[in-house]
Amino acid sequence: MFAKSAGTPPPGPQSTVTDQAYRKLRTAILGGDLAPDTKLRIEHVKRELGTGASAVREALLRLSGEGLVQMQERRGFFVSPITLEDLWDLTEMRVDLETKALRMAIEVGDDTWEAGIVAAFHRLSLLDDQLKSPPLTFEWEERHSAFHQALVAACRSNWLMRFRRILFDQSERYRRLSLSQQSVERGVPAEHLGIMNATISREADAACAQLKAHILRTAEIVAEAIASER
Repeated sequence: MFAKSAGTPPPGPQSTVTDQAYRKLRTAILGGDLAPDTKLRIEHVKRELGTGASAVREALLRLSGEGLVQMQERRGFFVSPITLEDLWDLTEMRVDLETKALRMAIEVGDDTWEAGIVAAFHRLSLLDDQLKSPPLTFEWEERHSAFHQALVAACRSNWLMRFRRILFDQSERYRRLSLSQQSVERGVPAEHLGIMNATISREADAACAQLKAHILRTAEIVAEAIASER
């Protein structure tokens, strides 16, 4: 149930039992080890994680707040479903928030912010060969997430960044579930390079346009994968 194929990260030294349950469940959902619509019986999850029922319930409630889990009255907890309608709703909202955060970051970002983007891009580019033979490793996924985070790191709106993170993770769940076993002919490294160059050149319109196209292209590929499985 909680496979480690995605490379589940180790818990931090100060993590609580609830935090550990939350992280393991979240990793399993994002990585596809827990499929959409899976019923999450507390007793079963408790045995799998080797923890108490209260920690599991708290973790599930946190995941429910992020939209990764749904709580249904008198039926319990379920992994949130995957639908084309939700994908496009999510994509539209993500484009709006990501580009807004990027534009704000470009306005106020300093040379430290620029250096962070370049460093994140370099670390990701070292693993680009993995794109030729999916599934991708946990390390690639982490570096990919770090690159997109670095682009908007200078954004000063805490609320925008919080909701941006939720939408990013939801998008990653769709991408991983639908593309984990597929190789798609696409120049992802070139797309990332274009976004980075426009961003550190402070070309806000070009950077936002390229980021939007990057997100939409991913959604189109995911939508094709979902439709082919129906």
